[in-house]
Amino acid sequence: MSICPRCQQPLDDDEPYICCAGRELRWRCTSCQKVSEGFAFPYGMCPHCKGRLELLERDGVEDDAALAAVRKAFEIEIGGHAYYTRVALEAKDPVLSELFGRFAAMEQEHMATLARRYHAELPAPSSDFQIDRAAIFTGVERRPEDPANLFRIAIAFEQRAVEFFTREGERAPAGSVERQLYLELAAEEREHVELLGTEYRRWESGRSGIL
Repeated sequence: MSICPRCQQPLDDDEPYICCAGRELRWRCTSCQKVSEGFAFPYGMCPHCKGRLELLERDGVEDDAALAAVRKAFEIEIGGHAYYTRVALEAKDPVLSELFGRFAAMEQEHMATLARRYHAELPAPSSDFQIDRAAIFTGVERRPEDPANLFRIAIAFEQRAVEFFTREGERAPAGSVERQLYLELAAEEREHVELLGTEYRRWESGRSGIL
């Protein structure tokens, strides 16, 4: 097994080489202008006011396009994990609470896979995440009185991820590392959409979920 020359961690022979170890990027919010530091934030939103983050100056990084693909993947995964975790805590329906807890565990596992694959430090979960932030990101109206709306937000979130990764994969140069990454990530998120849709239909009909 090969060893990463940058962080000395083992490399999977069948994976493209990308090392994100130690990448701490600086971002400025386009709304409140606050600067945040970290590799990725849920949905690429400002942790203070939910505004859009823009990348500040950065030292030279090898293969910026591939690094951007990994960073976007983390933004989506930590956003999904934060949303599912919050719903599991706030849902009044114990079935929904357990189900979204399982969704959170699924996202946590995927994040761990990405962190291991690309040698990136796993972002710490946010304790003050609000469900409204996910609703803003997906464009789905927030309806606290409607439990089914929690599914609609989740499905819209995962579908946006599929569309983003598919679009960026098609734009990336043929044979490039980032193209391969985007298409792999699109396939992963597509599976999540299908799983959420299945769980939603089973929940509506009163049947137990498949997770």
